[in-house]
Amino acid sequence: MPDLRDPNALPRMQAAFDRQGIMQTLGVTVDDVAPGRVTLCLPFAPHLTQHHGFLHAGVITTVMDSAAGFAAFTLMDAESEVLTAEFKSSFIAPARGQSFRVVGDVIRSGRTLTFAQAQAFANDNGVETLIATLSATMMAVRNPALRQPGPG
Repeated sequence: MPDLRDPNALPRMQAAFDRQGIMQTLGVTVDDVAPGRVTLCLPFAPHLTQHHGFLHAGVITTVMDSAAGFAAFTLMDAESEVLTAEFKSSFIAPARGQSFRVVGDVIRSGRTLTFAQAQAFANDNGVETLIATLSATMMAVRNPALRQPGPG
């Protein structure tokens, strides 16, 4: 298990997650948090589907980005916030199921850049299937202006 640079990293990560309007809109919840790893859960919702009735790739990508980013955040110092620098996503199977589990893991954590990955799994009638992967570079940003709450 990686070492925490900030002893308050896990509660800070949960507080940052709770401020994300998009995660609330999508119905995503935090299932588990550990240093360098975050697991998020997403229920199926018909209003988040594409034209074939599968969960939209943009929704899956958004949740994978957050899982990877928050996994990176858990290993950052107390003065840092996380921003995505880049990512690549790959889709392996249709996003079909009653719920989805997304696991973000840190590959390597540096002072400024963290390399992370995420995997999305669909739970369809008790069978879990890997449906997508993401590799990402996350950036530690040390900017007090980012800590200010945004509009409404």
